[in-house]
Amino acid sequence: MENNTPLTPQEVADMLKISKSTVYELIKKNSINSYKVGKKLRIDLKDVEKYKNKTKTVVNSEEGSFKETHTTPLIGSLNNSFITNYNVSSQFIICGQDIILDILSRHLEMRVSGIHNLRYYQGSYNSLYSLYKGKATMATTHMWDSKTGIYNIPFVEKMLPGTPCILINLAYINVGYYVAKGNPKNILTWDDLKRSDITMINREKGSGTRVLLDERIQEMKIPSNKIIGYERECLAHIAVASAIARGEADFGLGSEKSSYQVKDVDFVPLQKEQYDIVIRKEDLNIPGVNAVLDIIRSEGFKAEVSSLGGYDVSRIGEIVGET
Repeated sequence: MENNTPLTPQEVADMLKISKSTVYELIKKNSINSYKVGKKLRIDLKDVEKYKNKTKTVVNSEEGSFKETHTTPLIGSLNNSFITNYNVSSQFIICGQDIILDILSRHLEMRVSGIHNLRYYQGSYNSLYSLYKGKATMATTHMWDSKTGIYNIPFVEKMLPGTPCILINLAYINVGYYVAKGNPKNILTWDDLKRSDITMINREKGSGTRVLLDERIQEMKIPSNKIIGYERECLAHIAVASAIARGEADFGLGSEKSSYQVKDVDFVPLQKEQYDIVIRKEDLNIPGVNAVLDIIRSEGFKAEVSSLGGYDVSRIGEIVGET
């Protein structure tokens, strides 16, 4: 997606995992630049990225601590708390991007006191890497390995060598193509990636969706430079779907749930993905970890996730793998 791509307040809210009213508040405070097209408010993608960079939390590799880079609260942190030189070991940090983790963080905040519960918005690959580097308490992932046909375990074994882990299922999620309403280009299967008459828009490197695409095209022996639009990236499912709705591409890959939030987009299912949370076995006694397991396995959490639509929670809370 181009940096000057106009976004609606709702699209910005979905990208930043905040409410639309919070977006309006940020605009009112001049934290995010905006403009009007007729009576409609629009925000350029470059201004969203600028805001994210202003408020981004970085890790000081020498001190092993989180430091605040701006006086604005970290998006996604609970109770809008500020992050100021907390040691990583004193934090409870959950890596991942899905809205399920927002629900999990809220339940954990209500259940356990005294834990600095933070969200670290990263794709599956980078989340596992953060877990390996000790910068996270737990990470979520949905990465498919074409050689084995198995989700997540092969990547956990490779990316956390010598680190025994357990994988707990959070949900199964349908992934497929976003296409224009009515699917005028008749884009239906993985084989359509070979076509030269359609253009795509991609997810960023490190996301589970990008891993799935790259594994599929390697399996099918399709050079990435033969896929028109492969190099164009979006940072969220909702951004991909919105680009399709605006006619910027013919198709893109993403979750079924995000297709519900964008008008003039249809969803073509391709694969059911396994979305798991990964925990190092040595961390199972860390305050809060047992609480997370209890929350995930509770009927209340299961019902809340199920009510969102687009999630299969039939195995939620089950141990689906160990390394």
